Amino acid sequence: MPQPHLRTVVVLAAGEGKRMKSALPKVLHPLLGRTLLGHVLAAAAPLGADRTVVVVGHGADQVRGHLAEVDPDAVPVLQARQLGTGHAVRIALDAVPEAAGTVVVINGDVPLLRPETVAALVEAHEGAGAAATVLAAEVPDPTGLGRIVRDAGGRLEQIVEERDATPEQRALREINAGIYAFDVARLRDALGKLSTDNDQGEEYLTDVFGLLRDAGEPVAVHCAPDHVETLGCNDRVELAALRRLLRDRVNEGWMRAGVSILDPHTTWIDVTVTVERDAVIDQNTQLQGATVVGAGATVGPDTTLIDTTVAEGASVVRSHAVGAEVGPRATVGPFAYLRPAAKLAEKAKVGTFVEVKNSEVGAGAKVPHLSYVGDATIGAKANIGAATIFVNYDGVNKHRTVVGEAAFVGCDTSLIAPVEVGAGAYIAAGSAITQDVPPGALGVTRAPQRAIEGWVARKRAGTASAAAAEAARQAREGASGEAGAAREGD
Repeated sequence: MPQPHLRTVVVLAAGEGKRMKSALPKVLHPLLGRTLLGHVLAAAAPLGADRTVVVVGHGADQVRGHLAEVDPDAVPVLQARQLGTGHAVRIALDAVPEAAGTVVVINGDVPLLRPETVAALVEAHEGAGAAATVLAAEVPDPTGLGRIVRDAGGRLEQIVEERDATPEQRALREINAGIYAFDVARLRDALGKLSTDNDQGEEYLTDVFGLLRDAGEPVAVHCAPDHVETLGCNDRVELAALRRLLRDRVNEGWMRAGVSILDPHTTWIDVTVTVERDAVIDQNTQLQGATVVGAGATVGPDTTLIDTTVAEGASVVRSHAVGAEVGPRATVGPFAYLRPAAKLAEKAKVGTFVEVKNSEVGAGAKVPHLSYVGDATIGAKANIGAATIFVNYDGVNKHRTVVGEAAFVGCDTSLIAPVEVGAGAYIAAGSAITQDVPPGALGVTRAPQRAIEGWVARKRAGTASAAAAEAARQAREGASGEAGAAREGD
């Protein structure tokens, strides 16, 4: 039975990325749910490598910290001085002396690379028994990229960087994608023979191909099915272009899987998001992080969901949610804000200009408009009137409010925690509730209403209010006089 191939992945992530003009290392810039480096690691993961080595340099501590979060098994190796790609790979292999079989080298800034393409490169390399295989692509504009130079028989002759290329070589449109597969033993030997006799004075990994070819070793070219996969970025303009390309790829994938995306150009879905069939995503919507949208749910327009779960048949319209759970057939918005640990049960409603934080809204319960719900439990079928405030913070500690099943809270009420409103209880509008309200009771804290006659005439003389009040008084007296005359005539 054939033995599985031993494999090592080396990711080159030491560059500064000067043209990004950023304090953040280039490979840590985000792109639809992952960093550039995170996308590359995800593309290589299905290989099942025995070891993944990431060469770090500029912003090494930041990159190490990121690796600890996204791929703790990866081994960061420091390239203190950036002396070229060949030098970087040599340092990486020195860190894994036990490496055998195939080593796959990938630049850390190719986020559109598909796992299938990496797997096909490795399979072609191992199947041919090649010493080295380069991933190539035919591009419309090869400016700034290394060229694949073939001999008259179509075999790889050399890989040449643009700055070292002749005018004839620069006219070639087949480029080096910066992704390679090598036999480890033959790679180690060739790396020891690299020179710095080039325009940059660096050790080029690409020179390994010429050395191996001159030594009679088999070298090969594997072409990517789509040159877009091989695109990297050097500045934020190119990063934005990659973001748009990835957006289109992600959206197309979901639409072909049975999701309706009404305006793909204004819909941005992270690669870490899950969307189920028959969901509808309306325009100007962003789905980020670990968000899950259930079957038949509607999200948008003008909505952002971050690490939020929307269950089947629910609706979220013109709203913002972070770390929230929206239950089956629940409705949110428009203009609602669900903060972390906001949990809506089945058919619950959170309406216009409502903010919910660390609270459970029970099945069929309603918070229709203009309310703040913080640190609360709202029972099933309860109704929370407009302008209700769950007063949860005393300046030092947060406290919790419980509203029982089918309770009714009138408009413009303050529930001052800790407090409990019993099942089926009513709260009169305009109340400030500081004590528990028993089940089925009416809680009310209104002061008696009184009217001070003539106050406007005395305190606001000469104003429009005073004039309107006087006109109304005279009209009322006139109407009263006419009514009296009519009674006398009778």
